[in-house]
Amino acid sequence: MRIVLISTPIGFLGSGKGGGVELTLNSLVTGLLSLGHCIDVVVPKHSKLFDINKDAKLHFVEGVEQVSWQHQDYYSPASIPDNSLLTGMLEKAIDIGKNADIILNFAYDWLPIWMTLNLNIPIAHIISMGSESSVISNLISKVYRKYPYNFAFHSNTQACDYPFIKNPIIIGNGFDLNTYIFQSNKDGPLAWVGRVAPEKGLEDAAYVANQLGEKLNVWGIIQDESYASKIEQSLSSSTIVWKGFLETDKLQKELGKCRALLNTPKWNEAYGNVIVESLACGVPVIAYRRGGPSEIIQHGETGFLVEPNDKDSLLSYLRIINKINRRDCRNWVENNASTNIFANRVVKWLTKVIQKN
Repeated sequence: MRIVLISTPIGFLGSGKGGGVELTLNSLVTGLLSLGHCIDVVVPKHSKLFDINKDAKLHFVEGVEQVSWQHQDYYSPASIPDNSLLTGMLEKAIDIGKNADIILNFAYDWLPIWMTLNLNIPIAHIISMGSESSVISNLISKVYRKYPYNFAFHSNTQACDYPFIKNPIIIGNGFDLNTYIFQSNKDGPLAWVGRVAPEKGLEDAAYVANQLGEKLNVWGIIQDESYASKIEQSLSSSTIVWKGFLETDKLQKELGKCRALLNTPKWNEAYGNVIVESLACGVPVIAYRRGGPSEIIQHGETGFLVEPNDKDSLLSYLRIINKINRRDCRNWVENNASTNIFANRVVKWLTKVIQKN
């Protein structure tokens, strides 16, 4: 197939602003190319794909970025800025799509979903969040009634945020495991990875590290400076070690040295990319039992699940984290979340979308 991918309009690929979508898109491109498909990717200017994806064709668009729905009120109206990046990316994708089999949209926003009703070429959507917007959820419900195969989700838990979806299509996620080095050392520091923003719950992981008198290595772009400062001021000055945003190759080398990853979101993660990245390096994970992580982590085998906001249980499980066999962590990823496994699921889904449209 010739597949046209629409990237996130939150930031250029490589900036870190797009969160897990950046890694998911790159991983899928890797898998689709390996299966022999022709890939075009419509991206914001300055974007770059991983070196392994050099055979994909990039189409650059300039414009004003969208505001992430994670940082808007649930009942906010859909809005499009002047000189909209999202509008420009859709126009470019539609033009390329005239000679393609299907458009695959990664943007969690109203406009591309609405376009499903107004295009001759099929447009499929990987929904990257739980229900974060009333106007988007209502539109998905409307489009779903006519095109029930055009939406896919990363996890069953995420799909449950859209109760009108019957028999949801679950595609999981996948990663190029050649880029993740397994490390067996159990004596490293504690890790936390993600965008530094209130919905990610960094303060709970920092509390645990502070209780143990340890440092917490934090990797990720700081999206909310006041939130980060507030956490830092509430703890011992040496608890958090800010590591910044690192590209995958550098991140996995550092992450693999850690003895555990703490994952403490205050919302339902659609999947949990950083959890799988951690497991791929052999690093077990202790996470809140909410969203995608509750389906990824095998309790007692690749890490531990605790009830949301239960910091004392985080602390208790961290004390026995070395009972986890790090090789089991890596094995789970190899058997469930490689790029080939992910790409084959997506191809099967897209083939059905083409057949049904």
